[in-house]
Amino acid sequence: MAIWIVGCGIVGRRIERMLAEFEVRIHDPRIEPTPLVDHGDVAVLAHPVDHAPLARAFALRGASVVTVGDGLDDTRELMALDHEFTSAGATLVIGAALTPGLSGLLARYLSFEMANVDEIHVAVHGTAGPSCARDHHRSLNGRAVSWREDGWRYSLGGGGRALCWFPEPVGALDCFHAEIASPVLLHHSFPEAQRIDARRSARRRDRLTARLPMLRPPHREGRVGALQVEVRGSGAGGERVTRILGVAELVGTASAAIASVFATAASAGELPDGMVVTSDAGLDTVRLLRRVQDAGVRLQEFTGVPQPS
Repeated sequence: MAIWIVGCGIVGRRIERMLAEFEVRIHDPRIEPTPLVDHGDVAVLAHPVDHAPLARAFALRGASVVTVGDGLDDTRELMALDHEFTSAGATLVIGAALTPGLSGLLARYLSFEMANVDEIHVAVHGTAGPSCARDHHRSLNGRAVSWREDGWRYSLGGGGRALCWFPEPVGALDCFHAEIASPVLLHHSFPEAQRIDARRSARRRDRLTARLPMLRPPHREGRVGALQVEVRGSGAGGERVTRILGVAELVGTASAAIASVFATAASAGELPDGMVVTSDAGLDTVRLLRRVQDAGVRLQEFTGVPQPS
């Protein structure tokens, strides 16, 4: 049984290092479209194009798949493959990066402290590498999706300004609605929530130039990125409860940690057949988060109480 990594960018290479104890095979889709996976193998899709076509091909071979991406249309196409993976006795983990991915794990963990979940708000800052930076640029001019009580809301990215407080050293940044798949996956796991949305940090220049091609080549890797997940609901006594967790880490490193944890779990047969979303109630969320922390990603909780220096 092998773990294939499709993609040779920053995230793919860091996944390779984190899975050094396994039989890992790197595949560059620019050279050959489809790797020769076998029944029982696990493929981590970390390349920049849509993942659904390749995931469908792997399902036919009985291989499990872990995807690292946040494309809205691609995510919905992946969700439609649930039956194919279930029939093949294989697992499909959709969105195993910073968001979607860690955002789902944190949302589920925070929900343990609540009797009911009413709202989930996600904010993200930073990019992993050049392909991720291009997606970030396009998302601010894409279709931002959010869930409200009676259905989906679509709007042009770049609106919905909110000041979001990320863990240090990132701090407070203006964030805006963007085309991110996280609300779709969170709604799948939390159908009772009345409000679900996701925002991305952006400067004024980012918003003004989102409709244009990138004016200069993106950096090989951005500086420290961050994630904030806020869950609101009611406690056992009916009281209002708000909990916030976040991370401040290189986006490529955090994404690789999430993908590696789920690839390991899929390889060990710890995940159910068919579609798996990181916020699913049936997962061992605490154990998965512990493994993420063991990979070097430090979780930080916002308490509102200043810490002594």
